[in-house]
Amino acid sequence: MSVINTEIKPFKASAFKAGKFIDITEKDVLGKWAVFVFYPADFTFVCPTELGDVADHYAEFQKMGVEIFSVSTDTHFVHKAWHDASETIAKIQYTMIGDPTMAISNNFEILRADQGLANRGTFIIDPQGVIQAVEITAEGIGRDATELLRKVKAAQYVAAHPGEVCPAKWHEGEATLAPSLDLVGKI
Repeated sequence: MSVINTEIKPFKASAFKAGKFIDITEKDVLGKWAVFVFYPADFTFVCPTELGDVADHYAEFQKMGVEIFSVSTDTHFVHKAWHDASETIAKIQYTMIGDPTMAISNNFEILRADQGLANRGTFIIDPQGVIQAVEITAEGIGRDATELLRKVKAAQYVAAHPGEVCPAKWHEGEATLAPSLDLVGKI
């Protein structure tokens, strides 16, 4: 995917958070770790299960200095209506960005332009605004917030420890690797 290791592009949008409508730009993302969770549409089936799962883990993300931003091409008004109508979505404390112009979805190369919907995608962004990880799944395949937490921890570890990398299934506290000529063919 071409967006890996690129800076997020400028955007301005309206969002719903903590019972209020707010304006948000890319500048609100800089200076902290962030996760953008794109999903196709409000009032659907797989989407609330994913957003609810992230809501259940939001405090853990916050402890890690990570802010969550969910994004769909619905408006911030629709986000509020969904928040008011659904027990699952009512748990959400993170920012729900409306992208009716599809500019943000297009910036992240996640837009299904022929349908006006975002694909199901997750982007981990470092404090400099650089995209460090991307996960995109098909319409019917839900994501797992526990796995997202693991990936964010790995991204934060690698950023804090230059010269080290996290192997498959790495979890916080486990051994990492220091790539070198000595490791070639030994793993």
